[in-house]
Amino acid sequence: MRNLFVGFIGFILLIASLTFAEGTESLWQRESLTDGFAGLNELWEPSGIQLGLSLTSIYQQNARGGISTHRHQGRWSGSYDLELDTDMERLAGLTGGTLYLHAEGTWPRRGLDETSVQSLFGVNGDFTPREALNLIELWYQQNLWDDTLQVRFGKIDMTGGFECRGCPVSFDCSRYANDENTQFLNSALVNNPTIPFPDYGIGAIVLWAPSDLWYISFGAADAQADKRETGLNTAFHQEDYFVYMAETGLTPALNSANGALPGAYRVGVWYDPQPKAALDETRFYRDDTGFYLSFDQMLCKENSSPDDSQGLGTFFRYGYANGRSNAVSHFYSGGIQYEGLLEGRDADVLGIGYAHGVLSDRSGSPFTEDFESVLEAYYAWKAAGWMTITPSIQYVTNPGGMGESKDAVVAGVRTVITF
Repeated sequence: MRNLFVGFIGFILLIASLTFAEGTESLWQRESLTDGFAGLNELWEPSGIQLGLSLTSIYQQNARGGISTHRHQGRWSGSYDLELDTDMERLAGLTGGTLYLHAEGTWPRRGLDETSVQSLFGVNGDFTPREALNLIELWYQQNLWDDTLQVRFGKIDMTGGFECRGCPVSFDCSRYANDENTQFLNSALVNNPTIPFPDYGIGAIVLWAPSDLWYISFGAADAQADKRETGLNTAFHQEDYFVYMAETGLTPALNSANGALPGAYRVGVWYDPQPKAALDETRFYRDDTGFYLSFDQMLCKENSSPDDSQGLGTFFRYGYANGRSNAVSHFYSGGIQYEGLLEGRDADVLGIGYAHGVLSDRSGSPFTEDFESVLEAYYAWKAAGWMTITPSIQYVTNPGGMGESKDAVVAGVRTVITF
């Protein structure tokens, strides 16, 4: 890990030395550190190809409570993401077609929850046990009927990626609480823990938005997927279990003195047919179902420009799952985000969120506590066009829900660099 960190710092210094001759102002204001890989993206743009590379580095420490405040393992973690986005109309003449590839590597082997906190939610939504590099997404999307119908299939992520009237939709999305790399770190403020999202695997999603106000979406993905594999061996074998989801919602834009205030009001249901062990592990249940709500609304804008997102927004989530085989039976979360709160810091973001999960009280449940909750605050400081530094603090109540771990205070800082 130390060698990886030293090598990364050396790479940053090398890139900086090669580009510093262009002027300090140019270096710090550009959107990517390498300026689009030294012009490569600009060269490829006529062909519809865009390459992206980013690195997320996170340091967290359990400052109080949990099961330990002294263990160092799990404090440093991170991931790197390689993305290739291809406009198939430019590249191959396929009108409305998009091909997307996403590969990811992660570290270390053990996270802070395992070593120090034991949270049921997860205090680091970006953490995944160490993997060198996995191809986690590879899908094709076809837009039809003047882009009102979108069909995506391949190795997919079920937690989002579509837009309707500028708002993220399908499934359980949120404008202000949906990305562990740029927003909240706690997993409960990224996605609803009552929803059994499968790992990256083979599936398909259809989104139909016949008007600017309303949309409906359906999707299915391999319930036994493993992001480290292609998915062919789990999606098409004896059981063939798929998780099914359906979501519909409204995307109104409220009027204000500085222009439209976008919002999205989503309701969804899910069905998981695979056998799941009861919490006491004495039997298995099939045909698990649940539903969820996810709302977000911009409340005020600082400027009238339609491309300016400075201002205050709020979000809310609710979810239900059957407590016989799901640890969290009821869940709700909510919070606010303000972009550009401080004068002269227009791109900085302040976020405050709270999440509360009611733990199953069914017979045989291992939980001694009624709930786990978390309060998190972060401030994303845009240090450069290509670098964001985000200090955050979390207060976790009843981590794990079994009384073995005390209320915890977790402080951390996340750095995201776009190459």
